[in-house]
Amino acid sequence: MYIYPDNLKSKATLWLWQLRDIGVIGVCALLSVLALTQTGLFFPAVATAVYAFLTIRVEDISILDFIRYACEYFFLRQQFYEWRYMG
Repeated sequence: MYIYPDNLKSKATLWLWQLRDIGVIGVCALLSVLALTQTGLFFPAVATAVYAFLTIRVEDISILDFIRYACEYFFLRQQFYEWRYMG
């Protein structure tokens, strides 16, 4: 008997990240190590660590998702307000 999570509709995860994020973190870590050894720049390693922290998933949401939703709500999507006089 096989038990599948969420009826095969959930995204693939490994530890605390989605597999896509693991791939991005791995490639960025490789590039940041290369940049650190060749040029001595720490910024790519810091950016990779920040991205890894922001993409940690807890209960199917990450901090990066929350920031993305907040920016979309406040800056990118027009809000619609309707004013009426109820009197």
